[in-house]
Amino acid sequence: MGAFQLLSFGPEGWGSQLASGVWLTIRLAVATLPFGLASGLLLAIMINGRNRMLSRAALVFTTIFRALPELLTIFIIYYGLQFLIQAVVDAAWPGTSIEINGFLAGLFALGVVFASFASEIFVAGLRALPKGQAEAAHALGLSRGTAFVSVIAPQLFRLTLPGVGNLWFVLLKDTALVSVISLSDLMRQTTIAVSNTKQPIFFYGVTCLIYLCLSLVSGAVVALLEVRTNRAYRGAR
Repeated sequence: MGAFQLLSFGPEGWGSQLASGVWLTIRLAVATLPFGLASGLLLAIMINGRNRMLSRAALVFTTIFRALPELLTIFIIYYGLQFLIQAVVDAAWPGTSIEINGFLAGLFALGVVFASFASEIFVAGLRALPKGQAEAAHALGLSRGTAFVSVIAPQLFRLTLPGVGNLWFVLLKDTALVSVISLSDLMRQTTIAVSNTKQPIFFYGVTCLIYLCLSLVSGAVVALLEVRTNRAYRGAR
């Protein structure tokens, strides 16, 4: 069987399965990104805040999930949360069976890991901003929320973009781990194709190229964002 036939979208090819796996991989990564960014920023604000209890709790949280392997985190969240929810449901409605959606479990697990690493980037970005920025916003009568959105956030985005861009590449690759909870992502579809066709070199090679293309496109987008966020500073120089 030739390469074109193996990748065809007909009944004898695996093109449609690989395409659906790519689409799920992209959807999972894109859906995880805003959750991870928002959670990471919240953790950074807690760490950088004046409340010691919240700061320590956030530090413990980020330390734990930065230390655990991503695969173990996925298992803990997928099976652990399902066990806890099932226990609560059994207590309230005996005999009712609950199963956690694999996509949501993968999103939450990858998002927690992403947030733990992103929080360190955001903490460094917040501490790199001159304190005079917040003081000037306060002197102008801006509320904390308005000052953060209008003054702090744009500068924080510029400072943290390179680090967050690197985390995006890691997230894109980590989506392959969700295959262990039976999500039909690109890696799982590739494994199924290999087991049925006995063509590991071909299909794993194709998957490598697909991930490489996704990374190249992502790199181009991150580079474009960096150019746009730094153009005012380059013009000032």
